[in-house]
Amino acid sequence: MVKDKDEADNGPEDGRDKESTQSNGFEQEFAQFMIQDPEKFATNVAHIFEEAGKVASAYLRPRESGMDRHTVDYVNQMVRTFGEVTQHWTSDPQRAMEAQTRLWGRCLDLWGASSRRMMGEQVDDIASPATGDLRFDDPDWQANPFFSFIRQLYLIASQWASEMVVEADSVDEHTRHKALFYVNQIFNALSPSNYVLTNPALLRETLENNGENLIRGMQMLAEDIQAGGGNLLIRQTDASVFRLGDNIAVTPGKVVAQNDICQLIQYEAQTETVQKTPLLIFSPWINKYYILDLNERKSFIQWCARQGHTVFAVSWVNPDESLRDKGFADYMREGILSSIETVRQITGEQKVNALGYCVGGTLLSSAMAYLAAKDIDWINSATLIAAQVDFAEAGDLKVFIDEEQLTELEQIMDRQGYLDGQSMANVFNMLRPNDLIWPYFVNNYMRGLEPFPFDLLFWNQDSTHMTAACHSFYLRKCYLENALASGIMELDGVRLDLNSIKAPVYCLALKEDHIAPARSVYNGARLFGGSVDFVLGGSGHIAGVVNPPVLKKYQFWRGGTADGSLEDWLETATATPGSWWPDWHEWLVARSGGEVPARAIGSPDFPPMEDAPGDYARKAC
Repeated sequence: MVKDKDEADNGPEDGRDKESTQSNGFEQEFAQFMIQDPEKFATNVAHIFEEAGKVASAYLRPRESGMDRHTVDYVNQMVRTFGEVTQHWTSDPQRAMEAQTRLWGRCLDLWGASSRRMMGEQVDDIASPATGDLRFDDPDWQANPFFSFIRQLYLIASQWASEMVVEADSVDEHTRHKALFYVNQIFNALSPSNYVLTNPALLRETLENNGENLIRGMQMLAEDIQAGGGNLLIRQTDASVFRLGDNIAVTPGKVVAQNDICQLIQYEAQTETVQKTPLLIFSPWINKYYILDLNERKSFIQWCARQGHTVFAVSWVNPDESLRDKGFADYMREGILSSIETVRQITGEQKVNALGYCVGGTLLSSAMAYLAAKDIDWINSATLIAAQVDFAEAGDLKVFIDEEQLTELEQIMDRQGYLDGQSMANVFNMLRPNDLIWPYFVNNYMRGLEPFPFDLLFWNQDSTHMTAACHSFYLRKCYLENALASGIMELDGVRLDLNSIKAPVYCLALKEDHIAPARSVYNGARLFGGSVDFVLGGSGHIAGVVNPPVLKKYQFWRGGTADGSLEDWLETATATPGSWWPDWHEWLVARSGGEVPARAIGSPDFPPMEDAPGDYARKAC
């Protein structure tokens, strides 16, 4: 087709205009990343290097003096694990070549697409982040060719590395599980969203502030390494805002008994009459008990008291080296059994409604099997919240459990008498790095922003040690051997059989739980010998539990007993919007024997000792 003369004459000029427009567009895209005040920026860069020296000093000082905290060497674990996966691919040259070709092919596709885009062509992404991945929300990750290329190159590399692990079928399943977990940790750490030069939002902010945000960030980094004894202890909240007994752990009550393992707290009655059978709560000893008593609005303990329950709660000790030999059986005797006996004496009731959360539920289940073997009938009902008794499908925590890693961990615990609370906190953070590590790394150390006060994250950082004997027994017998589920666990010479437990059980799992996976909790619910009401709550291990009705968040599913697979159970389960708390309360009231006048705190044999939350909760690591 021949153009007319005017159109032909205007062709080259139109082409130049198009090229000029395209050039102007690129200039505008990159203009926002120019230094605003070169002199001030240069001065601040010098300050940044000065603060970086303080960071290095905070890291090296405890190591040079031999005072660094003993933690598991995950680097060596990763190297050994990746070595087995690498062996799979290098043992077959053709297989290795195909894997490399796959990676290079995707990279070449990206290079071609990026080149065409630079020429003004509209092209689709070669790699896109998963739905819900918020790291690449800034518009420049898509609009700016440079950052778009970096984003896609990162996604291609991380996807390829994961495929290499999944497809290493000559490697045993546990090693592949570890390798995939470590691959995800590495690539989460290497994400371009975490660093100034590769994150458009961070780069803009840094240039607009002439680097002052990095000065503040380096100062905070040095402080957090110093607070962690030479290891980075990422601050997740402004801890200075919270004071136990003042604006957190606020439900009025008294410590009425204590021993080496725990303090027993009785809370004030908040109704004129109460349920006849008292409620005794066992939280996990891995963190402080007051996760169930954060504040007036979120407190499960206060809500229970307001519903007419006589509420007791166990506050576990934050142990030091003097308690190194206190084992799982000691926690059962001095924590579970002693507390039940004390509640029975204070209230005059023969039985209690017991509630166990997380590992507190594992210990409670063990104690119930022990009591059943002894033909002692102290449990009226049991509520198990996110508590595992069958660890066959215990999720990503099993990455850290094998003979080699347990032996190394036991050597560390043997030297100091306990597992440092920071070690467990780091493990839990690693299970959700894009929620609990890297957002705070970016905001704290790249943007130089202090985190907001948040009671739940204050509790999360208020970690506890674990005695060497108890933690070793728990990891070996539960995670490594699954001895409780298989009926071979013994405590004080008594073999534990979960099927011998006949008390009714309310078993709550959480749909998005990364610590006690819903399927694991569901499988365990099938092992009890009495009636079990299995309930599935929305959200995760903490948010799904600390979910007061007033917030009207999430939902829960009810479908009766745990028969068949979890998927089969869900097909017929009924969803109810909101909190599971009222459903549980209705279940418990039906089994609590009616109402009696409200009870005073303590008794002549167990007078009040101090105000809640008590000294054990106040003891920091």
